[in-house]
Amino acid sequence: MTRNVYVNGEFLPETEAKVSIFDRAFLMADGVYEVTSVLDGKLIDFDGHAVRLERSLNELDMRSPVTKEQLLEIHRELVEMNGIEEGLVYLQITRGAPGDRDFVFPDPETTEPTIVLFTQNKPGLADSPAAKKGMKIISIEDQRWGRRDIKTVQLLYPSMGKMMAKKAGADDAWMVMDGYVTEGTSNNAYYIKGNTIVTRALSNDILHGITRAAVLRFAAEAQMQVEERNFTIEEAQKADEAFITSASAFVMPVVEIDGVPLGDGRPGPKATRLREIYLEESRKVAV
Repeated sequence: MTRNVYVNGEFLPETEAKVSIFDRAFLMADGVYEVTSVLDGKLIDFDGHAVRLERSLNELDMRSPVTKEQLLEIHRELVEMNGIEEGLVYLQITRGAPGDRDFVFPDPETTEPTIVLFTQNKPGLADSPAAKKGMKIISIEDQRWGRRDIKTVQLLYPSMGKMMAKKAGADDAWMVMDGYVTEGTSNNAYYIKGNTIVTRALSNDILHGITRAAVLRFAAEAQMQVEERNFTIEEAQKADEAFITSASAFVMPVVEIDGVPLGDGRPGPKATRLREIYLEESRKVAV
């Protein structure tokens, strides 16, 4: 079935959706994005994604063509139009299409931003088989630009990282800078030792994950200790458990890092429980 999408103020079939070849995202990766999960036909953590979107836009001196309230209505309309019970809503805002290629930003008074949204139907998103099996991770050098805290569409190196992992027979990669783990290719990274969760502190080096914030809050409420600091691959390999978080994976256990199994090589009880708590609590406040 053909999806309905949203492009610059219009809902239309995906087969009719068009964006200019002069769009800045196409020519310069000059755009930001967000991905919001849908469970039971409702949006998970929408407010957090909206706030981060505004921050990303502000950091790039880019304006939004819609208000937060309008954005929520567009999300809801697309979910309903496409009959999404479990899945994702992808949003992208770019600096627009000035009509020609130039490194200099176009005048925002004469060039409107481009906004695109579409849905992805993902039945079984919450009850993922991968969560029961766990992920195998490899480590790679972090070669991204310095502002990882801005959620831009510059995703070439993370995409290359996922392909490196696939070639190595793994599921994903954790990136390492100056000897310390930054994050996964599309997720935040953690390990558990005893009753303590260790994850890198927020800075320009990592994306400020919306799921990350919620999971760390739930972990603290469950009387787990949280240490936000740098850690090495070797530290993580000696951990009891490890996991990643993202809007689409929620909490996903990691069972192997660079060929070294964690624990008994199966998803650990704490990561598994954190996933359950996150899904339970997020569903309660979904919009």
